[in-house]
Amino acid sequence: MNKPLRRIAIFCGLLVLTLLIRDNWLQYVQADTLKNDKLNRRVAIERYAVPRGDIIVQGGQEITGHTTANGSDFKYKRTYKDGPMWAPVTGYASQAFGATQLENLDDGILTGTDDRLFFRNTLDMITGKKKQGGNVVTTLNAAAQKAAFDGLGHKKGAVAALDPSTGAILALASTPSYDPSSFAGNTTKDSDAWTKLQKKNDPDDPLLNRALRQTYPPGSTFKVVTAAAALQNGKYTDVDAPTKSPLPWTLPGTTTRLNNEGNIPCENASLRNALRYSCNTVFGKVGSDLGEDKMLKEAEQFGFNSEQFTPVRSNASNFDKDMNPSQTALSSIGQYDTAATPLQMAMVASAVANDGTLMQPYMVDELQAPNLDTVEKTTPKKLSQPLTPENAQKLQSIMQTVVQQGTGTSAQIPGVTVGGKTGTAQHGENNSGKPYAWFISYAKTDSGSPVAVAVVVEDGSANRDDISGGGLAAPIAKNVMKAVIDSKH
Repeated sequence: MNKPLRRIAIFCGLLVLTLLIRDNWLQYVQADTLKNDKLNRRVAIERYAVPRGDIIVQGGQEITGHTTANGSDFKYKRTYKDGPMWAPVTGYASQAFGATQLENLDDGILTGTDDRLFFRNTLDMITGKKKQGGNVVTTLNAAAQKAAFDGLGHKKGAVAALDPSTGAILALASTPSYDPSSFAGNTTKDSDAWTKLQKKNDPDDPLLNRALRQTYPPGSTFKVVTAAAALQNGKYTDVDAPTKSPLPWTLPGTTTRLNNEGNIPCENASLRNALRYSCNTVFGKVGSDLGEDKMLKEAEQFGFNSEQFTPVRSNASNFDKDMNPSQTALSSIGQYDTAATPLQMAMVASAVANDGTLMQPYMVDELQAPNLDTVEKTTPKKLSQPLTPENAQKLQSIMQTVVQQGTGTSAQIPGVTVGGKTGTAQHGENNSGKPYAWFISYAKTDSGSPVAVAVVVEDGSANRDDISGGGLAAPIAKNVMKAVIDSKH
């Protein structure tokens, strides 16, 4: 071979070698990155090339569906039944704007691309059967969800309900909400609907999942945590004994008196009467006497300062880690920097109802293959033990007094034992904002406690003096508890 031909051959060989290296780099090194790149339209086309599986609630009711999409390279489009009511559970799956919550976290099962479906997909390919998506079976109770959503109505707020014995989420409502069907496609109409829902265009932020992602000052509902800390640390053993709490009481290290709401009998009140009348002075002093470390430990036993994965992530609720005694006192009555999600406060009520054991909250009971075989089943897990059974039963007793004779009487259900705690949470600069109305509760029947509920209402349309946990939030909690109890009969 002469010299020019040899050079050409070497050059061509180098080109082929470069091509092979590049090809292998793309095939084996960058394959996953390119496959998962959000700009890779082929991924989106593949996701909507088969009907998505369904998200299902208790009783086998499907709350999602699909339809064929015309005039697009996406063959199928997601649909939702009672979309606004279930949006805090499902999230959305949009051809144009991606997916959130269960639609995103379980996308592999719903589209049939999960690795655990490999054997079945291979078998279907051999037999010529069309590929299908699997199902996500949730723990949600349709009647409880409707009671929560209808109860909130046009008011801004959220509801979270749990099964105390397992941690299963029974209801998760957030208002104002949105219809995920309105932007599930890829048209100008879908884009317009999406744009209207953005916070910059709608200050009420309907896309925000208030049950999981919004932290509120919990107000007096936090006094349940403070009462638990007092019992667990042996500060009081008899919930009917005087607490040696003076009235007025001055915040430690200051000249500021801590006030109660009205002229209520809080001087030396027992824990039972202090929770019944919601005495700031008693619980502020209890928290200050226990000190920051003990209060922090108890709050974190209930789940504060930790994100919860249901599997949808819930923001961490907050109890500060560096406070002086007066700040600790204010935090112990749900003020200062204390903040909680509705899910967090449902966890507090749930642990009390479950004799002191807090279960890990979860909303997915089972993942199913397209042929309904179980791919994964959730086993309930214990999260912590904030109370001994003995102390939990003492706390149940005084929470039941709140509903029988205190500020929570509007949550009473005939024939059912109900425990609860109201809260009216001040917020804003110099407490200038309209208060948030809270109610946390649980119900008990002869067969145990089937449900614990937390409700928060941000009712900007109500008169300030008309806003109370007992007036606005407790009736909603009552209806959610009743719906769960009725559905078991």
